Amino acid sequence: MNQNKTPEKTNVNLDEGTRLGGLGSWQSILFLILSTAGILLSVSYIFGIQIFGRVLLNIEYYWLFIAIFSATVFIAMPGRKKARSKSPPWYDLVLAAVIFSICIYFFLNAQDMIMMGWKNVPLGVVIWVILMEAARRSGGPSYLVVVLLLGTYPLVADKFPGLFHGISYDFAQTIEAHVFRNEGMMGITTKIVAEIILGFLVFAGVLLATGAGDFFIDLANSIFGRFRGGPAKVSVVASAFFGSLSGSVFSNIVGTGSITIRTMKKVGYPAHYAGAIEACASTGGVVMPPVMGAIAFVMAVTIGVDYSVIMLAAIIPSFLFYLGLLMQVDGYAAKTGMKGLPKAEIPAFTQVLKRGWPFLTVLIFLVWGLLYKRWEYLAPWYASLLMVGLSFLNRATWMTPKRILQTLRQIGDLITQTSAIILPIAFVVSGLTITGVTGSVTSGLINLGQDNLYLVLLLGIGACYIMGMAGLSIVAYIFLSVTLAPAIIRMAGLNEIAVHLFIVYYAMLAAITPPVAAAAFLGAAVAGAPPMKTSFTAMRLGIVIYFVPLFFIFQPALVLQGNLLPLLYLLPSCVLGIVLISAGCEGYLQGAGIVQNWARLPLVISGFLLSFPTPYVTIIGFVLSAVLAAMVWMKNRKEVAKVQILEIDKEIP
Repeated sequence: MNQNKTPEKTNVNLDEGTRLGGLGSWQSILFLILSTAGILLSVSYIFGIQIFGRVLLNIEYYWLFIAIFSATVFIAMPGRKKARSKSPPWYDLVLAAVIFSICIYFFLNAQDMIMMGWKNVPLGVVIWVILMEAARRSGGPSYLVVVLLLGTYPLVADKFPGLFHGISYDFAQTIEAHVFRNEGMMGITTKIVAEIILGFLVFAGVLLATGAGDFFIDLANSIFGRFRGGPAKVSVVASAFFGSLSGSVFSNIVGTGSITIRTMKKVGYPAHYAGAIEACASTGGVVMPPVMGAIAFVMAVTIGVDYSVIMLAAIIPSFLFYLGLLMQVDGYAAKTGMKGLPKAEIPAFTQVLKRGWPFLTVLIFLVWGLLYKRWEYLAPWYASLLMVGLSFLNRATWMTPKRILQTLRQIGDLITQTSAIILPIAFVVSGLTITGVTGSVTSGLINLGQDNLYLVLLLGIGACYIMGMAGLSIVAYIFLSVTLAPAIIRMAGLNEIAVHLFIVYYAMLAAITPPVAAAAFLGAAVAGAPPMKTSFTAMRLGIVIYFVPLFFIFQPALVLQGNLLPLLYLLPSCVLGIVLISAGCEGYLQGAGIVQNWARLPLVISGFLLSFPTPYVTIIGFVLSAVLAAMVWMKNRKEVAKVQILEIDKEIP
């Protein structure tokens, strides 16, 4: 095979789970019309372009946005995962028409809503019910239960004791707050999806439609394919890039995993190991700069800082997470004697860059726009326009009419799926806000922890994991950002961004941690491996995610906050510590060889101590690590010497 040619293509397509069918199907045409209208509407509002002689008010825009992208949910997303028909049934079309019509009616009366406080509670109930169904389709039954319970909490808030005692509301008042007030749908959650992250969804859609998924896998192959365990390293790197672009753990696993898992198994990785690698790499991708997932934008709005601040804060934790994953992947390959891919199957680096330089150029432009120009949520719109322009320089990405339609559908699908997840969160935010329970939970956590910071953090980790079990870390973050975060900050005066990032990381634990482990289970399904075995392997491979938040919450320099001088010793100690933690988990230490079973747990402990951002603890960890590493090295040297002596004895007649 020619080395300049890519061996396989991923054919990444995020709308495979929809029922849109081909571009010529009637449902696809209807979906395209609605989503294209929604994209144009968003462009006009975000850039202040006048429609009928004036710029839309935010409430008018929100109602139009909800009308369009709630309707597309019921056109594109099936009510059952194994629906027999590709065409939407009549009742889904009715749901789409009903919510579209009601939202258009509210749009026409938006100014009366502002001036006179006009409401229509019965129609609000209809919207609430339909969006509950959208929540079920997007996040599954567990997500529906979370949204439903927290959304109806105001009805019984005064019946709860202690922590969860709040102000109660009747049903009409609750619906009014959920649907018509700033605490609910007319507030932060709709703003997040309709303004802040919309440009990034458009950017991701344009990149993916022009072949970015294939490019990043080829790029990773050209760099890492030749090394031992190359396919697993390709999986890690490609999933990191792809996850950052798509912002979805599950789309990442299906998109890149469909090719990388198969390649890993081909070179000798067990099925459960391959599925676990992909699950870990995909989970970390949604908090990896530069694009990251929706949760990063929610955090920026919640804290009240530029997105660029969050992006910079996530760089070192993301690097440490992927370092730990790569170390274990390499350790497994070393101790099992794996080789890299054959040279004929590795695409040439220069050829990959020659074909894919526009993607790298656009990503650099995006980072420049976010960090230097501070364009914030306008940056991805400009980057998308640049990508469209650059696509005409390569016939493979040429924006033909068909590709334009595919791109619009890809973008529409991303916006639809994201809207279906985020819009119902408005009911959660509203339910927590109007009852005043957030303040009581904050003080209650402090009392429960008896003013002990470590105990409060331990309770917080448990809360993050339990909330994350719903399958959507963004829901866990929104709840805990207004309950747990203030408690920790108030108690110890810790850095606000470090605390919020701490919550984000621990809310992600459930994706790879039993009993839920949704990402690991999906990786197991793609790999054809036992789900529980895959999830426990994913826990081990992703062990850094369990430790890193404890490092940066006590030393905010690791999230580039405050005094950065401690990074001079913190970063090297963290890197060395993670190398040792990975060696203990995998059983192979770089430069020393196989780690004996007795030394594995001590290596993990010494690595944790070495990484912990307290000078005295770090010194203890360094001494212990040096002793253990020396013992492992000497033990392996003795084994090598024994083998050499035996070979010499055999040669002597």
